Amino acid sequence: MKPKTLKALYWIATVFFALLMLLDGFGGVTRQQEGKDVMIHLGYPEYVLTIFGVAKLLGAIAIIQTKYKTLKEWAYAGFAFTFIGALASRYFAGDGAGEIIFPLIALGIMFIPYFLWKKIEMTYRPL
Repeated sequence: MKPKTLKALYWIATVFFALLMLLDGFGGVTRQQEGKDVMIHLGYPEYVLTIFGVAKLLGAIAIIQTKYKTLKEWAYAGFAFTFIGALASRYFAGDGAGEIIFPLIALGIMFIPYFLWKKIEMTYRPL
């Protein structure tokens, strides 16, 4: 794959994922009713919406920035933990496959920009 194509795909995937997390984070910070209902269903207190929302907003900013690679790596790890935790929470709450699949889809979407970023780093790393 050409370097320009690889970078374009990376930025498209990264911006798409960051926008998803910004929207979800905003929904958490503003404590949207749907989020409250899910937290109650899963057995969590409502205030975790704000905590998760702020974390998602900061994580989205961290994956968009290009200066601090370690911060970006930690943001991706945080998103992975979030989605795996959501999957486990849904499973233990007794939700069906229709609800359990969404955190897996989000995890899959997250891995696209992550792997493209790592491929770019490997391609342009000085020896």
